[in-house]
Amino acid sequence: MKPPKYRCIIVDDEPLARECLENYVREIDFLETVGTASNPLELTAKLNQQAADLLFLDIQMPKMNGLDFIRQGQQIPPVILATAFPGYALEGFSLDVVDYLLKPITFNRFFQSVQKFLRRQQPANHRQPALSEDSFYVKCEQRYERVKYNEILFVQAMHNYVSIHTTGGKYLTLLFLKNVEEQLQERRFARVHKSYLVALDKIDSIEAHEIVIGPHRIPLSRHYREGVLQQVVTGKLWKK
Repeated sequence: MKPPKYRCIIVDDEPLARECLENYVREIDFLETVGTASNPLELTAKLNQQAADLLFLDIQMPKMNGLDFIRQGQQIPPVILATAFPGYALEGFSLDVVDYLLKPITFNRFFQSVQKFLRRQQPANHRQPALSEDSFYVKCEQRYERVKYNEILFVQAMHNYVSIHTTGGKYLTLLFLKNVEEQLQERRFARVHKSYLVALDKIDSIEAHEIVIGPHRIPLSRHYREGVLQQVVTGKLWKK
């Protein structure tokens, strides 16, 4: 028997923003879009006609602010805020929203957010580990590709793109290396060059100006060399 789908309504005054979230919802097998609206007044009418389990709600919209809509105190489904303005995050979480997404929203960040919603829906003694704990998704042209953290060898910056090299191949996606580094910094990855980020546990050897990972030779800049040696070699070097 197929698991039930959670019904979503997307509220944003920008058509492209609504379309982006609709496309993301289509990729999640336990979600479906049952309506869209351009402002909270339209949303109220939708909720009177259509039951929903989750709202994706913009903040700055004509006729009514998204946070003001939540403050009204009427019974509404759980809310994930999706906005271009970071300054409302604290206020949003004080209203018990599920999550706060900053535009432009990547599919990986969207996926993490709906997993957070899913965990809220499950009784504490039946909760399953988040599906995103060991992996994430990147958009490669028209496909969403799953990448496992423990298969990443290194990441290379290429102008506005990054190339993620893994044991199973490489993925070219529209991201900045700085954003990738922020996501990976707690998983034993380190910057070794202005254009490269490597998995420390995959390093085979460190030479004067290069790091070797399998057949790959990755430049190691003088600025990062000492930090890399401390993280990889210190405490593990056998001496005479």
